Amino acid sequence: MKDDKRLKRKVRNSYIVSTVSVALVLFLLGSVGYLMVAAMKMADTLQRSIAVTVELRNGLSEEEREAINRTLTAEELVGTIAFSSKEEKIEDAEFRKMFASEFEELLGENPLRDSFELTLTAGSSDEEQLDAFIARTEALEGVECVSYPAQVARQMHATVGKIRLVLLLFGGALLVISLILLNNTIRLAIFSKRYLINTMKLVGATKWFIMKPFLASSVTQGLVAGVVASLLFAATVYGLNEAVPELLTIAEATKIAIIVGAMLLGGVVISLLFTLVALNKFVNMKSNKIYLY
Repeated sequence: MKDDKRLKRKVRNSYIVSTVSVALVLFLLGSVGYLMVAAMKMADTLQRSIAVTVELRNGLSEEEREAINRTLTAEELVGTIAFSSKEEKIEDAEFRKMFASEFEELLGENPLRDSFELTLTAGSSDEEQLDAFIARTEALEGVECVSYPAQVARQMHATVGKIRLVLLLFGGALLVISLILLNNTIRLAIFSKRYLINTMKLVGATKWFIMKPFLASSVTQGLVAGVVASLLFAATVYGLNEAVPELLTIAEATKIAIIVGAMLLGGVVISLLFTLVALNKFVNMKSNKIYLY
């Protein structure tokens, strides 16, 4: 009787330990995924913050200006486009503050030009594509010149590329380490039940009959671990959102929901897969080797 209770307690404890381990690893992976999404989104936002000014020649007609507008809008690297007339520029409060009325009185005319103000997409990180886009834009009929902070853009794209590489390497390394730890945890849980598996084999139970309850338990275990991890993750995100509201905006609610769904599905798949591998080893192992293992 005492041995039975001790065995049940040992099995229950191994089940709890493996479930908690899966939940914590899923929570860790989800949190890292959340931070990676936020970092990638911020990097894309930085890349799109680069402004390109396309100054137009004086005397262009409305049709010519619209033709340039359509051409620029059709470019893949153009994120947003806005027209700025020279009258709007000279009436700008900051501009007036710098030059007051002396500017117009000195020159006798408005020397500024109509222009299109562009922001670029993340595709502008490709230097060859960006240079080709600038060259095409400068060659457009009616365009006087194109200006943008080339050096700043190159440095920003290089920095963003390094950040992405570091995040991907870190995330990949963490994933591999986490899977190894989970595999060992689940293998130990199955190892603690090796005598029960051997007993079922000795009384003539088929392989599927032995594996079925363990696999069903692993699905339940994975689902429970996924739910626990999701609740921990939701609580953490809520706390971060209260402290830093910008993080939720950066990471996007849809992607957070995807991360939660991945944790739920990942818990079931990982638990089921590693349990299947560990079970297959002990079910196929000869009885005399089980006692020596």
